[in-house]
Amino acid sequence: MADQDLYKTLGVSRDASQAEIKKAYRKLAMQYHPDRNPDDKEAEDKFKQVGEAYSVLSDPEKRRRYDQFGSAGMRGGGTGGFGGAGGMGFDPFDIFREVFGGGFGDIFGGGGHGRQRSTVQRGSDLQIRIKLSLEEIAQDTTKKVKLKRLIACETCDGSGAKPGTGKETCPMCHGNGEVAYRQGFFTLARTCPRCHGEGSIISQPCSDCQGDGRVKGESTIEVDIPHGVSQGQYLTIRNAGNVGPRGGPIGDVIVLIEEEEHSFFERHGDDILYDLHLSFPNAALGAEVQVPTLNGKAKINIPSGTQSGKILRMRGKGIPHLNSSGSGDQLIRIQIYTPKKLSDEERKILQDLEQRENMHPKRGEKGFFERVKEAFM
Repeated sequence: MADQDLYKTLGVSRDASQAEIKKAYRKLAMQYHPDRNPDDKEAEDKFKQVGEAYSVLSDPEKRRRYDQFGSAGMRGGGTGGFGGAGGMGFDPFDIFREVFGGGFGDIFGGGGHGRQRSTVQRGSDLQIRIKLSLEEIAQDTTKKVKLKRLIACETCDGSGAKPGTGKETCPMCHGNGEVAYRQGFFTLARTCPRCHGEGSIISQPCSDCQGDGRVKGESTIEVDIPHGVSQGQYLTIRNAGNVGPRGGPIGDVIVLIEEEEHSFFERHGDDILYDLHLSFPNAALGAEVQVPTLNGKAKINIPSGTQSGKILRMRGKGIPHLNSSGSGDQLIRIQIYTPKKLSDEERKILQDLEQRENMHPKRGEKGFFERVKEAFM
């Protein structure tokens, strides 16, 4: 290392912070980088100098010794030799990579030679919708679905090449899948327009798939649906979608769940609600009645004096929880049935009852909405 004031080389003060030193180096390294100054020996030397300065001042121990001994501390032997920076394998490009990141070669066209960036295109995903009844949601279900999808061409076995031939290395990118081009002082890379990033081309395409390696086809898949799913949720069936072109990976099938409207159940989370229309005598006297559930029929006891709007709860008769044990409940909402037509005898009985004080609500008795609130507490 030539005798030089490292702080002056980077243009910072002797009490500069590490952040200030790094910022100064970044600015000068960009200014004097060889790719920005081709065939400029002076700029190349300056680039090396700022790299050497940064290699010392960015290291707290090296900086301390430099501050104490000056350039003498940078030479092998003598007082406190550092090695590394004084002609022992120092590479300013390594410092540049350290500060700017390992991908600087993509910017300046260096450090990335020989990499194979060829890519294989993945097949696209397919999306389907499956409608389920609440009864199906309440248990594990398997559905068979027929799909129209792109499948591998049998003639060329999915390669896209005419039988007996094969793929050839792309002459434009030489198998890299990318080509370099300059923009100002930068050298950038982009996907090869000839092979579209695959790194190879097909000069003799298959006559059945025209070189794509795929043809239209159909297949049937089985979709296993766990209990407890809900409207809007989805499942992913891996490797069941469209085949990728020319042997590329297969896409997935996305299964969207939809719920069919039930004829008498309403779903509320994992609970289900059923409206039970009850006669006045049953509500007043109490009764044991049969109600439908997701798994057949069950009996429920109606307490005497049950009011319209009362909610009864059947524990564990709702939707099984998704990915966990247990189930929701079945809620029975009582609706007192009022007949529209009465016989003379029925009318007389009701008129007699109407005269009795017990048939009328008491003053201060709770209203419908208060009773509903209590039912859920």
